[in-house]
Amino acid sequence: MADDKKPKGKQVNLEISEEMAEGIYSNLAIISNNQNEFVLDFLRVIHNIPKAKVKSRVLITPQHAKRLLKALHENVSKYEKQYGVIDDKQPQNFPPMNFTPTAKA
Repeated sequence: MADDKKPKGKQVNLEISEEMAEGIYSNLAIISNNQNEFVLDFLRVIHNIPKAKVKSRVLITPQHAKRLLKALHENVSKYEKQYGVIDDKQPQNFPPMNFTPTAKA
């Protein structure tokens, strides 16, 4: 029985730096896409401050976006079974977004 729970296929050893392990807090994600990729921008919005910087940007393939969606759904379901339903009824009072990239190619 224990062997049934082992992942099948190749295993990947994950390595993470101390700085990366600390993570970056985000309370807003903006997702955009084109034919080839999905862009996930993670921001931190602070109450009464009309400016927010992108803290992290992740680019993924459409196939990976679909796998991520499935993994998030599974994890939220597991979380809610253990801790109860997540209340998502709070109003999102974020100001309208005005995206002006500052990076130059």
